[in-house]
Amino acid sequence: MNRFFQRTVGLAVIVIVLLAAGLLWWGIAVTDPPVLWEPAQLTLAGAWKILYSTELPHLGVLATAVGIALLLVLFVVISERVVAGRYRRADTEVTGLPLAPRAVMERTRGVFAGDVTVTVLIPAHNEEASLPLTLRSLQQQTSPPARVVVVADNCTDRTVAVAREHGAEVFETVGNTHKKGGALNQALQDLLPDLGDNDTVMVMDADSQIGDDFLAEAMRRFSDDRALMAVGGLFEGEEGHGLLGQFQRNEYTRYQREIRRRDGRVFVLTGTASVFRSAALRAVADARGTELPGTHGEVYDTFALTEDNELTIAIKSLGGLTISPTACSVVTELMPSWRMLWAQRLRWQRGALENLGAYGVTPQTLRYWAQQIGIGYGVLALFTYFALIILMIVAMDTWVWFPFWIGIGVLFSIERTVTVWRGGWRARIIAMLVFPELVYDCFLNLAFLRGVFEIAFGRSATWKHVDHGAEKAVVA
Repeated sequence: MNRFFQRTVGLAVIVIVLLAAGLLWWGIAVTDPPVLWEPAQLTLAGAWKILYSTELPHLGVLATAVGIALLLVLFVVISERVVAGRYRRADTEVTGLPLAPRAVMERTRGVFAGDVTVTVLIPAHNEEASLPLTLRSLQQQTSPPARVVVVADNCTDRTVAVAREHGAEVFETVGNTHKKGGALNQALQDLLPDLGDNDTVMVMDADSQIGDDFLAEAMRRFSDDRALMAVGGLFEGEEGHGLLGQFQRNEYTRYQREIRRRDGRVFVLTGTASVFRSAALRAVADARGTELPGTHGEVYDTFALTEDNELTIAIKSLGGLTISPTACSVVTELMPSWRMLWAQRLRWQRGALENLGAYGVTPQTLRYWAQQIGIGYGVLALFTYFALIILMIVAMDTWVWFPFWIGIGVLFSIERTVTVWRGGWRARIIAMLVFPELVYDCFLNLAFLRGVFEIAFGRSATWKHVDHGAEKAVVA
């Protein structure tokens, strides 16, 4: 990866976010809002006196803030629609992309490549504790996989023995130093030459369990649409881990809701469990080193910190269609401590930014750029809000209530509650209170800031092996 351009990604996010904030500041200045300060007084129960402000924020300021937000949303929606429409209709001569839907349909018209099959690859590094549940979920599928292969990478525990005891094949890596991506590359180089165009490969984590109908739904989707290149899972969090676990489950519930609202159009094919058409994986391997980052002939770019995000962008960059149907559910592990959550989210954020640096600004990456800039703007807005609250507390000798902002807070509470309704009563209570989730959001925002500044100042990223309690471990 070009190190200069990599650093530019972090700087670009910082500069664009500051420009957006400056635009809002300019909007406030030019509207010249009047400074009014005449709080009213109310006595409750004849003893408790409270001050409250009946003044509304200046409409010009509100209009400027809403206008900036709408401009960003319109840019994202229109660009996404244009890109999706272009690659669904155009053939390969127009797009130059080998996985463009029309090109795939023309190439496969009148050709029967056999029924859709699924071979499952499970990369595992010392996963003897969690592997049995993962394999059991595969045995319970309504449409079972053709093969289940555990890719044992530098294991020092009983992972290999446990896999064989549960009926799975075992592929042991040789001399792999590139973690999960390197292990999968070795297994795929052995597997892909023997697969036909209707054969698919599922890659799933050794600490996740898929719903009973996952494979049946994926096979149906691939059978109905020859142009579909990948089917991802919609993940939800496992039970347990107290309040921190509930925060993560709420976050995943909202993500599921968003993908349902988008009819399965997914940002990232989750690394916990996704199924790929073999033709898509071969096309990615062929394009590595030329059209795509990475080493020619390898499916996974071993320099990517977040291999699922990178592979999603790679398939989309070749014109491939992806989807995450509701029926493809995955239960995945949660981070049991704040320290492990920090390591996980820092890797996600840093990896996403590095992938943007590797691919640059293309029609396929516009959505991802907008996502990172939107997160950055949200971080600035949230911490500015907290700073203003602290400033008001320090500057005033009494407390003044603002009915307008309390109303906004109530609407926000309702939105938080409705969006996690499917998560049960515990999820709703936490969401309704708003402030606990604000603390959680601040934590995630700090991880985002750390990722942005690390990449902007050229600090090297590293993989961390995080201990996951006494029973199992995960790569985070």
